[in-house]
Amino acid sequence: MITTSLRYCLLAMAVAAWPSASADAQPVFGPGQRVLLDAHNCYPEGDAYADRIDRALATGLPVAIEQDLVWRPAADGRPAHSIVSHGEPFTGREPSLRQHFFERIRPIVERALRENDRRHWPLITLNLDFKTVEPEHLAEIWAVLGEYEAWLTTAPRTATAETAAPLDVRPVLVLTGDHDEQQAAFHDRVAIGGRLRLFGAIMLRPDEWMAARLGPNADRDVARREFWAALPNLPLPKATNYRRWWNNAWWVVEGTSQPKAGDWTPDEQARLKGLVTRAHDAGLWIRYYTLNGHPADVKQSWTESYNFGSLAAVELRWRAAIAAGVDFVAVDQYEDFTRTLPRK
Repeated sequence: MITTSLRYCLLAMAVAAWPSASADAQPVFGPGQRVLLDAHNCYPEGDAYADRIDRALATGLPVAIEQDLVWRPAADGRPAHSIVSHGEPFTGREPSLRQHFFERIRPIVERALRENDRRHWPLITLNLDFKTVEPEHLAEIWAVLGEYEAWLTTAPRTATAETAAPLDVRPVLVLTGDHDEQQAAFHDRVAIGGRLRLFGAIMLRPDEWMAARLGPNADRDVARREFWAALPNLPLPKATNYRRWWNNAWWVVEGTSQPKAGDWTPDEQARLKGLVTRAHDAGLWIRYYTLNGHPADVKQSWTESYNFGSLAAVELRWRAAIAAGVDFVAVDQYEDFTRTLPRK
């Protein structure tokens, strides 16, 4: 359990790393403008790892933070509700998004609003990974975001959904996935003239592309090789008013999972740069997940399929992602990645 004194210490570290700027500075913000740590799975798992969000904030601002959301059915006398979790088994002590994220960052956001120093806004990008997309789940999160709308980067809901309207940049940016149910809840049901509180990813799903081309029963390894070969020439959707980013597993770069990756090559560097450039040219932020490198016996509830096997191996990829201009680099090793990331 993290103590109050340690929490204040970590908050002080985050504030100390706050970039300085003049009070009247305006944000310079858009695809390709900066590379951020995207703190993967940044929430407790069971009763462990409760300090992850404090560790992420302590690496300095700006930063991105991922929160997984699950709709928990009614249980133990409590109605169904949204929790921050990767899924079952549940303990009954999983926090809400309001409790774990928004109230945790309140001191940072309130200071930012007081000082009105906009050059590095948004200071925190919240990446919402919905593990379940029940209508009532999406409605609850939409309502929570409404409580904090004054903190959020928003855009007007316009009649021309294909055109990305200018953002009103605030201290927090919220991103979410590519599901149609999310667009319906977070964009289509918003009245024209209302504000979009969060932004979805474009739809370029490898599994769907592979099933359509090769059939639903195609060998997965063969299908992935087909998609990997075709990706540089596939049409990439441009940013819309709601869909403003592109989320990718790392295998679309190297053609295989992290544990099976070989040496990092100039051809892979060129491929990565090409994909990033295409995203930015389409007006999209781009994210890659999840780049870890640690001995197999390091057990912190990290997914082994994301592990390159050593810090040296993953550092090569981190530097490559930074050099290519990847906007959000998802990692579990927050501090190690931050030491690799140049600070302006």
